[in-house]
Amino acid sequence: MFEKLLIANRGEIACRIIRSARRLGVKTVAVYADADRHAPHCALADEALPLGGGPASETYLQIPSLIAALRKSGADAVHPGYGFLSENPAFARAVAKAGAVFVGPPPKAMEAMGDKIAAKKLARAARVPVIPGDADAVATVAAAARAAEKIGYPVMLKAAGGGGGKGMRVVARAAELEAALEGAAREAESGFGDARVFLEKFVVRPRHIEIQILGDQKGGLVHLGERECSIQRRNQKVLEEAPSPFVTPRLRARMGEAALALARRVGYYSAGTVEFVVDAERQFYFLEMNTRLQVEHGITELVYGVDLVEEMLRIAAGERLRLRQAQLKPKGWAVEVRLCAEDPTREFLPSIGRLTRYAPPPLGTPAPKTSLRLDDGVQEGSEISIFYDSMIGKLMAHAPTRRAALAALADGLDDFHIDGIRHNIDFLRALCSHKELLDGATSTDFIARVWPDGFAHAVPPAPRQRQLAAVACVLQQRRLRRTAQAHVPPRLAVQLGKHVFQAQAETDGARQRVRLSDAQKRTHELSVETDWQPGMRRFHGLVDGRRLQLGVRPLAEGVRLSGGGASLDLYVRSPAAQALMGFMPSARTSQSAKQVRCPMPGAVLAVSAAVGQEVKAGDTLFIVEAMKMENIVRAERDGTVETLHCAVGDKLAVDALMLEFA
Repeated sequence: MFEKLLIANRGEIACRIIRSARRLGVKTVAVYADADRHAPHCALADEALPLGGGPASETYLQIPSLIAALRKSGADAVHPGYGFLSENPAFARAVAKAGAVFVGPPPKAMEAMGDKIAAKKLARAARVPVIPGDADAVATVAAAARAAEKIGYPVMLKAAGGGGGKGMRVVARAAELEAALEGAAREAESGFGDARVFLEKFVVRPRHIEIQILGDQKGGLVHLGERECSIQRRNQKVLEEAPSPFVTPRLRARMGEAALALARRVGYYSAGTVEFVVDAERQFYFLEMNTRLQVEHGITELVYGVDLVEEMLRIAAGERLRLRQAQLKPKGWAVEVRLCAEDPTREFLPSIGRLTRYAPPPLGTPAPKTSLRLDDGVQEGSEISIFYDSMIGKLMAHAPTRRAALAALADGLDDFHIDGIRHNIDFLRALCSHKELLDGATSTDFIARVWPDGFAHAVPPAPRQRQLAAVACVLQQRRLRRTAQAHVPPRLAVQLGKHVFQAQAETDGARQRVRLSDAQKRTHELSVETDWQPGMRRFHGLVDGRRLQLGVRPLAEGVRLSGGGASLDLYVRSPAAQALMGFMPSARTSQSAKQVRCPMPGAVLAVSAAVGQEVKAGDTLFIVEAMKMENIVRAERDGTVETLHCAVGDKLAVDALMLEFA
């Protein structure tokens, strides 16, 4: 085994690799950009070396800087994690030239699978089914149009040199092709340094299912079943699970053998993933092979009881594979969600800032035979930067059944508290509780289909509102008693959105009776039984005899209650204070209707508007790159452009003025 391992990465995956190396007695070396100087992965490693700079292009993607750090550290191996240089054969060769071992597949296999066009040809040669499409890159709009007409719309444009959702566009009709081709090529060049794009048939409502493989340097190969990754947004995965509720044992065996056939074809070893799309008739087609550790590898580890990072290290050290195919049977179910710094209510625009509060749920075993796992690389006070992608961490749940795993995951999200940035926790709660997902009826268009107009917080029905108001009243009174208030008012006003209830709580033995009166003077009486006390993060109790479990987060004037796919703020005040709220002056009406402001910090890639131009609502005005992805800024109203305040190449802060209408 190695003596010292350099991790050529950052954040969550760097911390994950360090933990496995430590269990094997291997010392670790972290590297960091200036923005990551105080990041957890630096503190967790045995030593940390600076790379300087800020953006990834100046630090984590700089092979000379990483090789210099390798030589300085004296490490005898390098693990690239995922992303950055993890699938770069030039980096693997540079590591070997420096006298260290690259923890990953051989460079030739990376080259064969890294070029998506060449990979499709190899898959055909290995008798692995592939999606119909053009065999070569399309360099012009005319060539793309001919290929699209040949196979029929809708089609998918994909980057030849990489994956991860970058450089991908779905084109439904010929009129959309030119803009989609330009955008895909631009994003491919930015993400992978390779602007080549190819075209293939778009499978309508497919499932995205991938096979995890492991191979040693002696020819040993196994697969560890499948992961379903069909819940996606902009071709990036949001929720993953293992096994898939759609895959039968026979289909698992067929897909597993296809994945291994492709791996044998290119002489593959280490961890890798072969991705497929599967249609409604369970016909599967090769999508791509990722020659690295996947972001979602943790759910396979939970289901198969295998540490994939440890296996990668052992394989790189020359050991034979310890696993046998006949022994690899899935046990239970695991589900993962990606926690991201983004605003689901504003088309998932990225968010940056400092984590002023970061309080994960208690991990371990929240219920019998279930467990929660969190892989992250941040802590309270960490800065979420524009330079890197938006993922904060991954929360996973493992249980005997799929429903139990999803329930445990939802409870964990209820207990997860983050402040300082926008995040997607409420969206993930709603996702985990959606009936179609619970039934396993998912496809890659699930999010767009379920929330066609964008995600919005659900308004609970009136009975649920009354339950939450009663719970909030009881919790607030207990908080007031704990803080030794001289007088705990018997009456309180509970505000939930636009609804205000007048509440009166009385103790009746172990129960508290809460009388609520709404704006129409209708009165409702509810009973609340609970052992909740201030400081507890979860409410367990009975409300009118019905069991209720909620996440609890104290607010300055009330409480945030989370459960059932929603997180709601309830403000609990004295009736006098609530009455005063009605006389406070409202905020001044914004004059921003004439203005377009940048919705996220980023760099302007394209300007589609010109002074004097008449635009319609929905027209593209700008393309802004943020957190490694392109974001389209559209007109929200009809108007004539009067002034442009930015140009291509400008770096803008959030809410920076971009355009004014006449």
